[in-house]
This record gives sequence, C-alpha cells and structure tokens, in this order.
Amino acid sequence: MKYLITLILLASFGAIIYGFTIKEDAIILANKCIGFGTAGIFLVAMPLFLLKVSKGKNVKDYMLTEENIKKMQGKDNETPENQ
Repeated sequence: MKYLITLILLASFGAIIYGFTIKEDAIILANKCIGFGTAGIFLVAMPLFLLKVSKGKNVKDYMLTEENIKKMQGKDNETPENQ
C-alpha cells in the first residue's frame, strides 16, 4: 500500500511538472496533464493515505463530545460534595 501511494504521488507530480513544461502550442494537453495530476493527488493518493494511516483507530476518540471536552479541560464527572 505504501509503495502504491508513493507511485501515484510521483506520477501525479510528474504529470503536473510535465504540464508546466509543455510548450504553448499544446496548451490543451498541458491543462489536462496538470488537471489529472492534481486529481491524482487529491482524489486518489490522499484518501488512500488517510485509509492507511487511520487503520485501527477509533473515530469516536477524535470527535468533539461533552465527555471529550471535559477530559481536555481536566474536569471530572463527579458532583460536588455539598449536593
């Protein structure tokens, strides 16, 4: 998975660089190369990377709930002694 993501990323950067180096007579091809390279990075490589990194993690730990807010503030769920 790591090598697939790296290959897609390098191919996308290569397409973007190639699109910027094409002469002005092939401007349509240049725009397509830049577009496909950008789409490859953000629509293919980024989601694959996020799936790889987040495997085995609990999404609920990262959600902003009342319980997690109290944990961040250092407050316990205990009631005061005089009530």
